[in-house]
Amino acid sequence: MSRPSFFHHLHPPTIPKREASFTYNFGLGGLSVFLFLVVGVTGMLEMFYYVPTIEQANASVQTITFLVPFGWIVRAAHYWSAQALVIVSVLHLLRVALTGAYKDRRFNWLLGLTALLIILFLNFTGYALRWDRDIAWAMLVGTNLIKTIPLIGLTLYNAVVGGDQINSAAPPRLYAWHIFGLMLPAFIILVWHLFKVRRDGGIAHAAESREPRISRDELVRRETFVALLAAIALFAVSILFPPSITPPADFTALPKDPTAPWFFVWIQELLRLGDPFLMGVLIPLTVIVIIGVIPYLIDRSSMGGAVWFNKEGRRAQWIVLMMIVVIVVLTIRGILR
Repeated sequence: MSRPSFFHHLHPPTIPKREASFTYNFGLGGLSVFLFLVVGVTGMLEMFYYVPTIEQANASVQTITFLVPFGWIVRAAHYWSAQALVIVSVLHLLRVALTGAYKDRRFNWLLGLTALLIILFLNFTGYALRWDRDIAWAMLVGTNLIKTIPLIGLTLYNAVVGGDQINSAAPPRLYAWHIFGLMLPAFIILVWHLFKVRRDGGIAHAAESREPRISRDELVRRETFVALLAAIALFAVSILFPPSITPPADFTALPKDPTAPWFFVWIQELLRLGDPFLMGVLIPLTVIVIIGVIPYLIDRSSMGGAVWFNKEGRRAQWIVLMMIVVIVVLTIRGILR
């Protein structure tokens, strides 16, 4: 038998066969890690050419796209892996909620939720850093929402954009947030999250479970196969659908229609309904808090072998499903508007 590698040691020696099956976990956790690594590696490559100034931000993205050898594929892989990471992370959270895998692992549920929130803001700052015409509305509306927060809004706004309005300080400040304020914490939280999964003996099972198990060798083989398929799909999408880049942003001549990045379109739709602080800050924050307290207040039952749509977690399942459905409906409505 070959000596276990570093990647083998990231996994428990054995895990329950049922919970390692594709129909139980869909490979979403491992796929999230793979996409995060792709985002990180391609982002580091882009750092050699990206210039975070108001004069050069857009031009440097143009340089990466059209002049740097293979820069177009690196940028496309960075963009599409980031978009896919949002989708896969949400599906992973949904899978954990519907199987009750958060039971007896409450803190790890919070770590996963925190990682998802950071991934969303990573995408938003990355979206803004290209500093083209398409980001103007999102940048203006998104940062102005911060000002609506009572007492600390103006201070937070200044911390995010580097002044009392969007100016030349914004690109370097956003770049610093993107790299040090978001990517670095995301990496730490992800490692912490994986460590707790490893220490707990797998994704979800009762400690006394005696059901059939598989070795980590088999698990690593499965994860490698899924990662290979994901890499092929990502490469194909990057070639067929390269991300666009428009002329530099001009905040004095905004496009006619406000546009948000697709993952925040649901908040844009809420903003059409009423007060900015209520619709754009308080309601999204309430959604986050409700999801976060699920294993603490809504479903405090023990695991006993997590299964899909378990009876004890019905209330939590309905809450999460209804929230996801509302967000998806608002997103579709905003995209089709």
